[in-house]
Amino acid sequence: MACGIWVRMMRKNRIEKDITIPCAIEDWQDALEKACHDLDVPRPMILPRHERDWDEFSQARFLKDHFVEDLPFDRMEVEFIDPDRKKKDNPLYY
Repeated sequence: MACGIWVRMMRKNRIEKDITIPCAIEDWQDALEKACHDLDVPRPMILPRHERDWDEFSQARFLKDHFVEDLPFDRMEVEFIDPDRKKKDNPLYY
């Protein structure tokens, strides 16, 4: 499996829709745009907070406030997936 992002539309802590888009870690914003197009949802506003979260944790969370339109989900979660990355190298697994 190649590296990519996993985009999840969450509602009441359940996955409503999800998609995986292959990409390199630095190309996550382009992959997010493609994922939003494929899921037929608008692209969220990417704030400096999201960029910091991506740089530090390889994931970002977008709430309803980060979208211009009203959406039928509570949040969008974007996470980088690398099957070759060992868990101990990831700060999320301490």
